[in-house]
Amino acid sequence: MQSKAVLGQAEVARIIKAARAEAQQHNWAVSIAVVDDGGHPLALERLDGCAPIGAYIAGEKARSAAIGRRETKGYEDMVNGGRSAFLSAPLLTSLEGGVPLIVDGQVIGAVGVSGVKAEQDAQVAKAGVAALA
Repeated sequence: MQSKAVLGQAEVARIIKAARAEAQQHNWAVSIAVVDDGGHPLALERLDGCAPIGAYIAGEKARSAAIGRRETKGYEDMVNGGRSAFLSAPLLTSLEGGVPLIVDGQVIGAVGVSGVKAEQDAQVAKAGVAALA
């Protein structure tokens, strides 16, 4: 039987806090979502000024990173590189800003961020991921 780490509420709170701090440091109005390894929501925070759609997109970025087991930037790069057929994949977003949470080589969840430029979304998500290190 295999075993792996599982996100608890203490870890989720640390992730949200670190991502929020990164966003607020730059005055970025974003939504931050944290999901488990199956893409199921554990937390969502929409900062003041973020458009409502940001909450939906952040969740889908997190979900795609968790079930795809990779950063969503990779999917965006595939589509931008001409693999338009990838748009029919079962992942709901191929936009940069979804980052998996990896512990001991296994994906245990993901962070998704939406609300600013793609690379800025990813920066905030990675700040959240770094809170587990």
